[in-house]
Amino acid sequence: MLYSYIVKKRIRETFDHVNNHRWDEAVKAASPHVHHRVSGIHALAGERHSKEALRRWFERLGRVLPDLRIKVNNVWVKGWPWYTTVFAQWDGTATLLNGDPYVNRGLHVFTLRWGRLHALEEFYDSQATARGLAAQAAAGLEEAVAEPIVS
Repeated sequence: MLYSYIVKKRIRETFDHVNNHRWDEAVKAASPHVHHRVSGIHALAGERHSKEALRRWFERLGRVLPDLRIKVNNVWVKGWPWYTTVFAQWDGTATLLNGDPYVNRGLHVFTLRWGRLHALEEFYDSQATARGLAAQAAAGLEEAVAEPIVS
């Protein structure tokens, strides 16, 4: 179906924007009151309820894991333009400041309405993230252990 093809392409483009630190493009399709949630107890966890807070979260992601590369493995689209659910399965890698590798694998669940992002929930190994962020902080990157961005 053409609609699914277009959505898959846009989701992959959004991950490319994240990989290349193009935050304005990454949040462009977000609704003003988007809901973004990441589980865990670390600087990237928490819930945000605005496009601006989501943008600040992406900016932090870029600072605490500056060379993070997310490879999208699969994208599944279900629904119609007025209410679409998208699942994106990915692998993420980075090199921490101490030289250790950071590896994580996850699933994003996007809720779209008429092409606008209304909700994004991220499921991945929050303990691996917390360990990676602790290593970044030990190497001098204080923001890696900052309080989560919430709104």
